[in-house]
Amino acid sequence: MKLIGLIGGMSWENTIDYYRIINEMVKNRLGDWYSAEILLYSVNFKEVLQLQNQDNWNQLLKLMIIICKKLELAGSKAIVICSNTMHKIATEIEAEISIPLINVVDETARAIRSMNIKSVGLLGTKFTMESAFYVEKLTKKYEINAIIPHKIERDYIHKAIYQEFANGKFLESTKKKFLEIIESLIRNGAKGIILGCTELPILIKHQDVRVPLFDTLKIHLRAAVDFSLS
Repeated sequence: MKLIGLIGGMSWENTIDYYRIINEMVKNRLGDWYSAEILLYSVNFKEVLQLQNQDNWNQLLKLMIIICKKLELAGSKAIVICSNTMHKIATEIEAEISIPLINVVDETARAIRSMNIKSVGLLGTKFTMESAFYVEKLTKKYEINAIIPHKIERDYIHKAIYQEFANGKFLESTKKKFLEIIESLIRNGAKGIILGCTELPILIKHQDVRVPLFDTLKIHLRAAVDFSLS
């Protein structure tokens, strides 16, 4: 089993799910008392969020590179960043480290292509929905059309993620609004929906939606377990 380095704390609530699910997956595959070999570096989300809101991705890149190198020095054989948003700088991080970074965008795209779906709706933070790192990679590298909500809806989603989900709040009124946004994406041609924020699967379930949902948390961790046990 290869040691996996997790970078969590963005938020700590979703990092709990990362830790729990990766161990469940290992146990399901190997049985008995097996569990995952993990090193977890949990950041101060307040610091990270301030830099995101300041659009200071250069400082965030420096921070992530330092953490990755610490995890590598401690014996990690691959890096998993427990956040879709932070994959905005994944390519730059990959260029500065010598171990693989298991990229959530690539793994999600492969999952979509395995179902022969060509058009998907994308939900996540404004950084995820509006930046090139998700939409352009899906389009140019994987030939998947990514549809994002209208600006007012993007603002609503972003606010809910940071003011509700990151604080452990999952309200029925918020779920209703999200389902309305998803239905609008489906009407605009989406044949599947990317839950591009790791808290979203807590709110939206497969039975709530009439098209396939792509749970990026589970997709990401399945790839991490594949690597660890390979």
